[in-house]
Amino acid sequence: MIHALNVSKGFAGTRAVADLSFSVLEGEIFGIVGPDGAGKSTLLRMVSGILPPDTGRIEVGGVDVRTDPFRIKENLAYMPQRFGLYEDLTVEENIHFFGRVFGVSRREIREREKGLYEFSRLGPFRDRLAGKLSGGMKQKLGLACCLVHRPRLILLDEPTNGVDPVSRREFWKILYGLLAEGVTIVVSTAYLDEAERCNRVALMYEGRFVVTGRPDEIKAGIGRTLVEIRPSDVWKAEAALRESGEFGSIIREGNALRFFVDDAGRVDARIRKVFSRRGIRAGTAERKVPTLENCFMEIISGGERR
Repeated sequence: MIHALNVSKGFAGTRAVADLSFSVLEGEIFGIVGPDGAGKSTLLRMVSGILPPDTGRIEVGGVDVRTDPFRIKENLAYMPQRFGLYEDLTVEENIHFFGRVFGVSRREIREREKGLYEFSRLGPFRDRLAGKLSGGMKQKLGLACCLVHRPRLILLDEPTNGVDPVSRREFWKILYGLLAEGVTIVVSTAYLDEAERCNRVALMYEGRFVVTGRPDEIKAGIGRTLVEIRPSDVWKAEAALRESGEFGSIIREGNALRFFVDDAGRVDARIRKVFSRRGIRAGTAERKVPTLENCFMEIISGGERR
């Protein structure tokens, strides 16, 4: 569905996207995950045809976005990070407006309304002004407006940012329903737990994809063992481990510390050696199943150490 080759984009001397190449398969949820400033929004704007790349080529459904941007619009929907609908129009008026913008007849919009209200649960609020909706409802309305012309590809820029956990879960249920209908979805997010729900994930940092693959592939590919310790003083222990320089990304979770090691069999001896001069008791290191967040932090810290 999407093929990008050597794509770059810069602003005022800063490269937001740096020589990026990737593909998105038809009928999958592809997640672009990374911190603020990683280049996620810039990349989605280039794929949608809003921003031209400085270098490289992007094709959507075999169509070159740069040379024929209007041809991709009928099969593509882009939902920006900020609420982009008209707050002084009602829910129904927004759906009708965007349907007409995409050339959908009034009769067809009426026929599709029932399905849009059904998945979004916005039926009881059809006469409410968009500006009076909650954050979760606004995101659902934005998605409904994206779907009124039945696109084959949907680009979602951090759609659940600032949305409550219940609405986030409902939003992802909607996305799975669209996936079952053959819609291709590209979603950017800063939430690593949401990345676990994607078919494939690209971890983005400083304008590049540092790793791409299925969530389970990324976890397996880290090639190191995640261990957890519960020291007598978590603050002193974290400082000691960081100062030693022997360990990668150290994650503090309550009274526990998690980090990756090459040799889990020798980790207890190494930790005792680091802690012996500080009077810290470590306890026994336990092996843990890593999350994507654990892997992402380890990959980034490994790159920075190099």
